[in-house]
Order: sequence, then structure tokens, then C-alpha cells
Amino acid sequence: MLGSLVEVVRGLAGLIYPNACLLCDAPETESAPIRHGLCMSCFSAIATDAASVCPKCAATVGPHTDLSDGCFACRPRSFAFEEAVRLGPYSGKLQEAIVRIKFSPGEPLAERLGLVFAEERVTWLKGKGIERVVPVPLHWRRRWTRGFNQAATLAREVANALSVPFQPGTLRRIKAASQHAQPSATARQENIRGAFVCSPRASLKSRIVLLIDDVMTTGSTVGEAARVLKAAGAAKVYVAVLARA
Repeated sequence: MLGSLVEVVRGLAGLIYPNACLLCDAPETESAPIRHGLCMSCFSAIATDAASVCPKCAATVGPHTDLSDGCFACRPRSFAFEEAVRLGPYSGKLQEAIVRIKFSPGEPLAERLGLVFAEERVTWLKGKGIERVVPVPLHWRRRWTRGFNQAATLAREVANALSVPFQPGTLRRIKAASQHAQPSATARQENIRGAFVCSPRASLKSRIVLLIDDVMTTGSTVGEAARVLKAAGAAKVYVAVLARA
């Protein structure tokens, strides 16, 4: 019911305000339609990932890389999640879109990117048997400053597309992110340790969980979040991100 009402409101807004690309502001015309809030040029740039990708950590790899046990970057590491999937690399139009959704009013664009992700990765998502969708949370100070959590907005759209429960309150971040870049993946992993706690009311026992964030850099943040989810009873944790840096 709520979803139908939202679509009605969006439709009425489209009648009052001409559609335009949320990323480049190009107006919609008969020859240049808007798809999920994006002109076809921006949509194609964001939805197309021509690179070879590691199925374990979603990193870009060479075309002849042995991926039987992950790629060179992730093979020595032990992740708490099973696999990761991305929409594309953190570059070009996708990078521009992600930067925009981190600041107000970025939520409408985040909603549309969630729809694009769900549509473009539907085969992968449905093949994992996802039972719960959980976003990586922001620390309360950053959430208060930003006004919304872009990962939660993305996750909500993906959960709706999969018709599975969206659980934004499952994880809570109790440790703020360091404002200084960590010199290595190991240092980043130590820095993020203990950053998340799981709600005692979360229903995760033996569930397959999809953990969603906007960007994955070393995998330390989603790895720590996945560890906490498994400690709370999740059977498997898969990771989905818009972009892999």
C-alpha cells in the first residue's frame, strides 16, 4: 500500500515538474528518456561494468587472473562474508553519483541507484537465497549531520525489489570512523574492530543476510559488520556495494 502511494506521489510530481536526470540535469525528451531518474547516457555509464571482477571481494582483476580461491589481493585475507558483488568500479559517473548521495539532498538519487543495482544484479541476488537485508550503519554523529544513511536508502530499495525484510536497526555503529586514512588494510581492519554491535532483537538465527554499503575499499568495514552479524547467528553474509575502490 505504502509503495503504491509513493509511486502515485512520484507520478504526480512528474506531471508538475518535468523529468530531468538526477545526475547531469539533462531534461527528458521523447528521444532521450529518463530511466530510474537517469538519462540514458548516465544510466549506461553507471550500470555497465566491463571489467573482470573477483567473485570473492568484487575487486577489478586482470582478464586471465586465477580466481579459484579469490584474487591476489583477497586470497591472503579471511573475510567473514561469503562473497561480494558490485555495480561497478569507483570511478567516472558512478563515483560522481556516490559522492552526491553522501550529502543532502542525495536521498532521491540514492533511491534510484538502489533500483538500478537491484535490476542489474537481480540474477546474483536471487541466486543467494537472501532472507534479510541489512545496511552498514553510520555513527550517530555522522547520521545526524548528514540527515540520512545512504546505505540504508540503497538497502531499502534492494529489499523491496527482492520482497525480503529490510532491517535497518539490526546493526548499530558505536565507534566513529577515523578521519585519517589508514596506511594499510591491516591498520584499517584494526581501526574498525569493535565498531558495530547487533541489536538483541534482531532475528538472524540461521538466516542468509545481504549486507549493503555504498563503497568497499579494503573490505574491512563490511568484513567487521559481517563478523558481528555471524556472531549474532547469521548463517551466511553476502555483501553488495555500488562501487569497489
